[in-house]
Amino acid sequence: MTHMTPSDDAFATRAIHGGQAPEPTTGAIMPPIYQTSTYVQPELGGHLGYEYARVQNPTREALERNLASLEGGNFGLAFASGLAAIEAVVKTLSAGDHVVSEENTYGGTNRMFNKVLSRLGVDFTFVDSRDPEAVRDALRPETRLIHLETPTNPMMRLCDLEAIAEIAGEAQALLMVDNTFSTPFNQRPLEFGADVVVHSTTKYLNGHSDVIGGALVVDDEELFDELSFIRKSTGAVPGPMDAWLVLRGTKTLHLRMKAHNENGLAVARFLEEHPATQAVHYPGLPSHPQHALALRQMTGFTGMVSVELGSGERARTMVERTRLFALAESLGGVESLIGVPALMTHASVAPDRRDAMGVTEGLVRLSVGIEDPADLLEDLTEALKGL
Repeated sequence: MTHMTPSDDAFATRAIHGGQAPEPTTGAIMPPIYQTSTYVQPELGGHLGYEYARVQNPTREALERNLASLEGGNFGLAFASGLAAIEAVVKTLSAGDHVVSEENTYGGTNRMFNKVLSRLGVDFTFVDSRDPEAVRDALRPETRLIHLETPTNPMMRLCDLEAIAEIAGEAQALLMVDNTFSTPFNQRPLEFGADVVVHSTTKYLNGHSDVIGGALVVDDEELFDELSFIRKSTGAVPGPMDAWLVLRGTKTLHLRMKAHNENGLAVARFLEEHPATQAVHYPGLPSHPQHALALRQMTGFTGMVSVELGSGERARTMVERTRLFALAESLGGVESLIGVPALMTHASVAPDRRDAMGVTEGLVRLSVGIEDPADLLEDLTEALKGL
């Protein structure tokens, strides 16, 4: 299979113009925020394409078309959060169905699978999907969905998308890929055979740490119709202002991701050479065990870096000393963030499972922003002094 990587210019054009046009009544260059809950119908049984805002909203639809364009898909669906988007896909299943999931997922995804959706009769098996055969071995006759993250949160593991897409196809199971860390600027899973791409639009797509949202992108119209029905029936839609904020963010995604990629690599190289660190997890480093795979299926390596310091005390010292890296949850904003996943984003994951994956209390995760790289490295130098 040959994977076509659009030029930066083509991506930039889609980011700014994809899925939207000037508003026809006034010529407004930006899509309006349609802040309404309902729509007047000119006659009984005859509406203008819009009935109720849980089902249709023009601002949301503009975002959905834009995200579909960026991922190279046919259909987009926006949700109130990334978790709501993932939940909608699982709700295409029935009690007795089985899901195979990457074990090193976002902690909230793990919690939702294990403590909420499993109570509804859907069974989950967690595997290390760095090995496609581990995914194959976990399949059952009732397997209907495979869920991946690549890179994973926070260990920066990679999944071979093409190999696992082939396995999913043989099993007649949907392949869902969380592309939040990479963004479509760096990786487009549909090109490798995925059925569903999921995003927490809260993160890089919005990019400004001022909204919560999620999205799905699919190629298949029948699957899109089913997911649309589930969203309409369960109601996890974003408000029009939230949709507008994400759409504003995607217009600069190509510019921001270039800076995130460059700064992330600079920070990863700095940390790898620092005597205080024990291990650095970043797919863009030649030392990453899956660096060759990263070069095959990614065009950039993002601003997400994880570093092992050896103890919870050392990790605490580092994250409480930084000045530019703010100690906070989340990721993907223009500003740099830092945290300890075992005590923050992955605190809900069982301790033995965390330990098995390497999510120790000494592991620090950095979301490298787009500040001046020299200032970021100086901040980390000061934070690591004496360690």
